[in-house]
Order: sequence, then structure tokens, then C-alpha cells
Amino acid sequence: MTPGTTDRPQMSIEEFEQLARTAPETVTLEFINGNLAVKPVPDGDHDEIIMWVAEKCMQRRPDLWLYRERGLKTESYRKGRARPDGTLAPRKHFAGHGEWSETKGVLMAVEVTSNDADTDQRDRVDKRDGYAAAGIPVYLLIDRDGCTVSVHSEPEDGKYRSLTTRPYGAVIDIPDPVGITLETAELKDYAS
Repeated sequence: MTPGTTDRPQMSIEEFEQLARTAPETVTLEFINGNLAVKPVPDGDHDEIIMWVAEKCMQRRPDLWLYRERGLKTESYRKGRARPDGTLAPRKHFAGHGEWSETKGVLMAVEVTSNDADTDQRDRVDKRDGYAAAGIPVYLLIDRDGCTVSVHSEPEDGKYRSLTTRPYGAVIDIPDPVGITLETAELKDYAS
């Protein structure tokens, strides 16, 4: 299949959504920058990190829930479809929604890098830019390769204007509208 772009995607959104609906449970499909992407099945450390983020968010902001693998319409003009590892939103925010939701009301997208060749482009570039273009206020990236936690914030014109990166073990602030501080020492337990 020829690589796509947002101007000339590999397929239409409708074709992608049909394909995603019929995909086996062992694969997660996303549509990013006009390209079909297969998201790898997470390993145990990946799951533990997401649950750690969920726990920390619920302890500090019980009014919010971290939804796993929630389908979001991302990128300019909602031409992308992503399933963040975690989507932070008010409790019951997605009640009544279909498989793919608008990003209005989403406060933070969370990704944990995977151990695959596509993680660099997918998690560090494409998804970051898609979440910024969709106006998600905060993007939290837990990078297992570099043992770092990065907070991207202040989306404007499809890019995040602010970036803070700290090594595992450091304290990192997640700005409003999330407004919490994470003590990341426990992430060292999942360093390779």
C-alpha cells in the first residue's frame, strides 16, 4: 500500500472505520497522517505504567477518569483516528458516544512507548502533533527507551508550545486543566 498523507490518505475515514470495526481483537488499528497504523499489543510493563498513571490521576483528581484505548477523532479537521493508551476526561464524559469521539472535553492524552520500530514516529511525532491539532490541552509521553516523562502543553496551530521532560525518578508537574504533580520514582521498576 502506498504511504498516505493528510491531503492524500491511503483510504477514506469511512473505509478505515469499517476496517477497524472488523479487525481481530489481537490488533488495534489507527489512522494517523493519512496512514493505516497497527498498534502493537501492549506488554505487561506497558500495562503497569498505564495503571500507575490511572491510579495517580484518580488519587489527585477523583473527578477525572483515565479511559484506556478510547477512540478519538484527531488531527486537523478530524481526519485522523487514534486510540491513546490513556485519555483523561471528566467521569462519564464518553457516555452515549460511539466508537470514535470528538476531543472536546478531553484534558490529556497519554502514550507509553512500545518496543517496536514504529514507536519513534508514531508516539513521539505523529500522535503528538495529532493531539495538538485536535486541541487536547496536555500530552503525556512516558518514554521507556529514554526512561523519561514528557509533558507537552499549550497547543497552538497544531503544535504544542511547551515541553517539559524529566528522567524517571524526578517530579514533574502536569499543568492545568489537569493540574497534578507526578512523582515518577516507581517508573524505575519498569525500566529495561
